[in-house]
Amino acid sequence: MTITTVYAARKIVTMNPMQPHATHVALRDGRILSVGTLDDVSAWGQYTLDRRFAERVLVPGFVEGHSHLKEGSMWDMHYLGWFERRDPQGKLWPGLRSIEAVVERLKRAAAQMNAQGKAADEPLLAWGFDPIYFGAQRLTVEHFDQASRTRPIIVVHANLHLMNVNSAALRLAGIDRDTEVEGVVKFNSGASAGEPTGELQEPAAMYLVIRKFGDAGMLAPMTPQGVRNFAALACMQGVTTATDLVNKLGDADVSVLEAVLGSDDCNIRLLPAFQAFHGTHGAALGAEHVKKLTQRNTDKLRFGLVKMMLDGSIQGFSARLRWPGYFNGAANGIWVTAPAQYEADFETYHRAGLQIHTHTNADEASEVAIAAIERVLTRAPRPDHRHTLQHGQMLDAPMFARMASLGLAANLFANHLWYWGDQHHEVTLGPDRANRLDACASALAAGVPLAIHADAPVTPLGPLFSAWCAVNRITPKGRVLGAAERITLAQALHAITLGAAWTLKLEHEVGSIECGKRADFCVLEDDPLSVDPMALKDVKVWGTVLGGKVFEAAKQ
Repeated sequence: MTITTVYAARKIVTMNPMQPHATHVALRDGRILSVGTLDDVSAWGQYTLDRRFAERVLVPGFVEGHSHLKEGSMWDMHYLGWFERRDPQGKLWPGLRSIEAVVERLKRAAAQMNAQGKAADEPLLAWGFDPIYFGAQRLTVEHFDQASRTRPIIVVHANLHLMNVNSAALRLAGIDRDTEVEGVVKFNSGASAGEPTGELQEPAAMYLVIRKFGDAGMLAPMTPQGVRNFAALACMQGVTTATDLVNKLGDADVSVLEAVLGSDDCNIRLLPAFQAFHGTHGAALGAEHVKKLTQRNTDKLRFGLVKMMLDGSIQGFSARLRWPGYFNGAANGIWVTAPAQYEADFETYHRAGLQIHTHTNADEASEVAIAAIERVLTRAPRPDHRHTLQHGQMLDAPMFARMASLGLAANLFANHLWYWGDQHHEVTLGPDRANRLDACASALAAGVPLAIHADAPVTPLGPLFSAWCAVNRITPKGRVLGAAERITLAQALHAITLGAAWTLKLEHEVGSIECGKRADFCVLEDDPLSVDPMALKDVKVWGTVLGGKVFEAAKQ
């Protein structure tokens, strides 16, 4: 006998414009059978009424269209961030507001490793650090050597595009004044002129350390516990569908994903994106690899996305800006992929029928991406491709208009407005360009499908916080960056549900609460459409429902 469960709620926000609100939802076989009043849903026959959500609000499970599973395992390293941060167990880590505090936490970590008898060449790994919060000063080996001159120290920046290392790590990695690799920063004056500072920008430079010590950042080996930690954080934030938006998708990684996602107690649907190979032969092999993986798709694990990158990080000064460049006069950034190579590889994956998500932070990179995609689509038209520009923080109205004509979507990094808004206003972009950062209203005005994201672990996973950023556009110093680019509560909620689902070609399965879709809900203590806009980020998440199964979040 098929069992029907009916959940009663104080309010159900469906995101279905034809039936925006309801009080009851009926589930059968992990899908939504009926939505409406109790009389409506009971018309399907015998049911079990569950009132555990009777005083709560159900909304569609949030969809995080740009995140990384490393959010779950970065906590194996030491946290050095400016802002406080909550780990997968719910513990709140205080932010470090001075260079001295950063060095002190590293000193304690080094002393702990020594006391535990760790081998002298075992690196101390840390993450979350960002020098832009400490003014114009760039930290060097002189700072990190205060923690240890003998044990290698590797510190991954919050943006994951840069790292700092101490002199021991430089020595063991073979990086010296004769190393001529783009992104290896060197002292330009003083007694150490020509010597590496310990700052390494973007993949080519960071690889010099990674090849010696292993990847301390985004592409470190995936672990079952790391995936489970990510799922726990997702439940705390109401996320039921998420991406891992760069993954090597080797045999070991795929095995971990299949084992964890195949478990009944895993509360997340996941879409990992393949880290694109480069070059004609490499891209063709990569495309064939992803196509084969799609044959292993399940309801909770979906292959078929490809991740490509053009530039780096604005706050890391490795993103590519158009004239007049960086506000503080810094040199323009780094092409992670040469534009010509990007276009050639994009075409290979596009012709294979795959969906491509492109990292473009600054406006020069975004303009290059749009022009390249336009040429590819002219040579190889493909309806409903849904290629998406990720981050797109400096996209403007003319670029959005071109994107709309090409069928491109935008997933904007709204969290930057809070985490680096003041720095963009004062240091990287200047006032006028900072005011159009992550221009959600312009995207919608141009008819570009819009999602917003956190890019966890760059910023914490939390769609309601991302929505709060897009609605209020306020910085820690109280600035409002571009009031005209604010969007409404309803538009922001759409961007973290149906909007994000659209960028993943999943809007027919998730993103709204209506008949036939998967029974994926976020359970809230209040109605996000009725609170004061400034209170949106404070709406509490009780937990989630995935395919009809209830998951209560860990207490925070």
